[in-house]
Amino acid sequence: MMTEKDRFYQTIADLEAGRIRVAEKIGGEWKVNSWVKEVILSGFRLGKLVDMTQGQFSFFDKDTIPTRMFNEQSGVRIVPGGSSVRAGAYLAPSVIMMPPAYVNIGAYVDEGTMIDSHALVGSCAQVGKHVHLSAASQLGGVLEPVGALPVIIEDNVFIGGNCGIYEGTIVKENAVIGTGVIINASTAIFDATTGEYIRANENGQIVVPAGAVVVAGSRPISKGPGAEQGIHLYCPVIVKYRDQKTAGSITLEDMLR
Repeated sequence: MMTEKDRFYQTIADLEAGRIRVAEKIGGEWKVNSWVKEVILSGFRLGKLVDMTQGQFSFFDKDTIPTRMFNEQSGVRIVPGGSSVRAGAYLAPSVIMMPPAYVNIGAYVDEGTMIDSHALVGSCAQVGKHVHLSAASQLGGVLEPVGALPVIIEDNVFIGGNCGIYEGTIVKENAVIGTGVIINASTAIFDATTGEYIRANENGQIVVPAGAVVVAGSRPISKGPGAEQGIHLYCPVIVKYRDQKTAGSITLEDMLR
């Protein structure tokens, strides 16, 4: 009979092989596999703190969740310099990690994606094909609450340097997130092409439309002392939708791969 720890290790193996995912697109909508998150959480409870020191660097973590080891057959390119991938994360063949970068448990990173220096793929984040996570960009993690949708980045998305995508935000395919943009559930996005705001949906998530080009902006406070003082609040702005000029400016050089 399979024990709780056996089930945890089997789930971790299936996650690392890409046989299961924390979230998947079904019928055009993203759905959470809550049971996977529950099993992941059990690994922290079941594990004991052990010494994982390597060379001159001291590390102490739960024995159930070590860092992943890769080989040449994995097809993943991890450039030397301090990057780390935690157990239970999936990296597809042809993924590139520049140092230092970090991919946490439950994350899924699909083929052709580049994770640049100082980038973070948080717990359970889902990243599609041919995505570029530029230097110091962060995808927030989510393990609790168990039913909450993680950050999701669909295919062919470009995320600029020093961006932060948090709280279950979904960035639809072909979108471009400009340098320094922060998106979370409480940050409405202004679409300058329509004059409308994109706010969190019924599930509390911001959804960035397919092909949107988003840059950092601001909006004035409309009333009260802040308005009188001319204070502005941060506001991401969709300035246009992706076109050939945009695509050309963010195309990655294939020779670097």
